[in-house]
Amino acid sequence: EKRHRFYTKTDTEVVVHLYEECGIDCLKYLRGMFAFAIWDENKKQLFLARDRVGKKPLYYTWLNGNFYFSSEIKSFLVLPDFKKEINLKAIHYYLTYQYIPSPMTIWKGVYRLEPASYLILNKEGKIKIERYWNIDFRKKTDLSFEESKQRIRELLKEATKLRLIADVPLGAFLSGGHDSSIIVGLMSELSNKPVKTFSIGFKEEEFSELKYARIIAKRFHTDHHEFIVEPKYVNILSKIVWFYDQPYADSSALPSYYVAKMTRKYVKVALNGDGGDENFAGYLRYKALKISQFVSPVFKIIPEKFIEFFMKKIPMNESIYAKKSPRYVHRFIEPLKEKPARRNIVWHAYFTNKLKNYVYSGKMKSIFKGDDAYFYLENLFNHVPAIDLIDKALYTDILAYLPEDLLIKMDIATMANSLEARSPFLDQYLIEFTSTLPSKWKLKGITSKFILKETFKDYFPEEILHRRKQGFSIPLGKWFRGEWKGFLKEIILSEKALKRGYFDGNRLRQFVYDHIEGRADYGYCLWALLMLELWHRVFIDNEIVIFQK
Repeated sequence: EKRHRFYTKTDTEVVVHLYEECGIDCLKYLRGMFAFAIWDENKKQLFLARDRVGKKPLYYTWLNGNFYFSSEIKSFLVLPDFKKEINLKAIHYYLTYQYIPSPMTIWKGVYRLEPASYLILNKEGKIKIERYWNIDFRKKTDLSFEESKQRIRELLKEATKLRLIADVPLGAFLSGGHDSSIIVGLMSELSNKPVKTFSIGFKEEEFSELKYARIIAKRFHTDHHEFIVEPKYVNILSKIVWFYDQPYADSSALPSYYVAKMTRKYVKVALNGDGGDENFAGYLRYKALKISQFVSPVFKIIPEKFIEFFMKKIPMNESIYAKKSPRYVHRFIEPLKEKPARRNIVWHAYFTNKLKNYVYSGKMKSIFKGDDAYFYLENLFNHVPAIDLIDKALYTDILAYLPEDLLIKMDIATMANSLEARSPFLDQYLIEFTSTLPSKWKLKGITSKFILKETFKDYFPEEILHRRKQGFSIPLGKWFRGEWKGFLKEIILSEKALKRGYFDGNRLRQFVYDHIEGRADYGYCLWALLMLELWHRVFIDNEIVIFQK
């Protein structure tokens, strides 16, 4: 009807014809993940765009009057005139959040296009960047709870069905959590043969979800595969640092890389449960935020000295870390005197402002004296289109934690292994609908994902339906006191690392030994420091770091 003639059989050509037909409005009709560039010869302009939630990356820079763009920052390093100038502000924010927030990157003058945005470079050499998609948590549905359950099921089933379209073998990542289990269940309904499922685990029981994944695999009769990650895989870290381009401290990048590597041996596309927590309030911090509304007024009138005395009575050593409760109590109480936006940040943070200032060198303290890294997330929280506190936290995560951390982790872990990851929970129509649901349907009392569990309760055996959420992380606290202790000290306490000038050598040494000797648990902070120094070794010193025990 539109008389477009296709010259190839690639899906990419569809985007070009759609742009020819609709111009920039072509973005309205694209669904799923994408990052692309189109040169418009008629208008003499370049058009770049990223998908709505930020599954696919896109970076750009100017160099000697020339504009460059790429899906990987390391592409710019081959340019003869590219200067490796580190953006110290990126390190300041990285230590707080475990990632570097867009649009900034680790390199001065290099930027990441934000999700749901497009960039136009016109013939005069001027850039215009605009956001083309947003959601509004203030608009709530007129549907009943039961009708909403039906709508969720329809939308997620359709989103899964669309992501099963492929001319290559497909499978699914299965953690045994609610989200990945639902996707596997829907895939089983839509497929006429057993779904191939892939799980990762650890020898440390408190960190491993394999037993739950096996229950779901049995429930849906999948063709199931497993892999155990052990401390012996320390020498893969330099390779992972290379893949991630920037300092990146989500420790689950390690098991994600291995589950993708294993999965690629059997299939070329894998579906996952990413986005379930952000759509349906699955994280523990949402519960903390809800409870804090009732207890924070009390803490505001309790004398500071009494709170400090109480906190000191709660031990933070390794012997009780497996139980996690004391650590959670510390993290919960610490920001209760703050406003909700600040509480939300402290529950996000790796390095709190206090810890960061403890280990910073005088130079770093001086540079960032007036730059509070908390402001980035606080500003988002306070300006999202939402009224309810839980809705504000959900949308803040959709804007920040999801694209800047989780989706980067998954995209790079899978692409490094030539595997394509697809995420039905991140379908735009599902997100647009779930944003209209009252938060009390998602977080009922302190029961997270209530409406999602009710919608798919026929999928879950009892031990899965009522299991507590378990984060996808590695036993850092234990490994840094055991098999990785020597490696940790060798890297972050080395003369080379301390000469970079970011940290106070004596305080950093104390910080490391407080953890190693069990006086505190700084596992995740130490991982951030380790990844930062390994990044410098790989990208600044051009080293491949091998640990000889």
